Amino acid sequence: MCGRYASTRDPATLAVEFDAVDATDDAAPGAHYNVAPTTPVLSVVTRHPRDPQGTPDPDRAVRSIRVMRWGLVPHWAKDPKVGSRLINARAETAAGKPAFRDAVARRRCLLPADGWYEWQRAGDGKQPFFITRADGAGLALAGLWSTWRRPDGAAPPLVTCAVLTTDAVGPLAEIHDRMPLILPAGAWQAWLDPDSDDPSRLLTPPSAELVSGLVLRPVSTAVNDVRHDGPELVQLAAPEQPALLDLDRLR
Repeated sequence: MCGRYASTRDPATLAVEFDAVDATDDAAPGAHYNVAPTTPVLSVVTRHPRDPQGTPDPDRAVRSIRVMRWGLVPHWAKDPKVGSRLINARAETAAGKPAFRDAVARRRCLLPADGWYEWQRAGDGKQPFFITRADGAGLALAGLWSTWRRPDGAAPPLVTCAVLTTDAVGPLAEIHDRMPLILPAGAWQAWLDPDSDDPSRLLTPPSAELVSGLVLRPVSTAVNDVRHDGPELVQLAAPEQPALLDLDRLR
């Protein structure tokens, strides 16, 4: 699963990394080391631009950096509070779920992340780990998005997203049986393609090669409290409970 992650790169940096334009309109959240559900996050989408009448241009597609709220609210939902329960979608079943199937076919995104947190049971408690790339580069989490509008039109549309999860691979499975679906750069175009309604070939666990480039770092339990948000959260800390992992092998 994915219930917390870190995202510290600004829209300008992400625009270069993802070959996109910055469409955040100064609404981008700042650097966050403890991103929690229902908070604004940065995303990457590709859409056909629309003219003033709302008609999309089928001959053009623009990749952009946008702001969304984490926790998907389906367009048909009566209450946007449902988003707090829809932060993750299982890659294996999302296409068949009413809350996610439209997004799987038509509204897919990438969620840039420095890494994500996962907790392993250890003794009487849980030891948090930060999973990130060994080379310091960012990750692209596969996501889904949706636009919700109040029936009375009294407020701007609410754009929300969810993180797709899949079976954990290799040593990641020693912490939790699920992980975010990470997409390599070579899959970004196909995943974001607004004219493709069947991304099924991409809805599979990441390769062992991709996972081998990750490090699993035990971190402080301070991350458990969403009020804590600073670079110290992702720094290596001695396990606070006896860990089940061979940490020297995983760092």
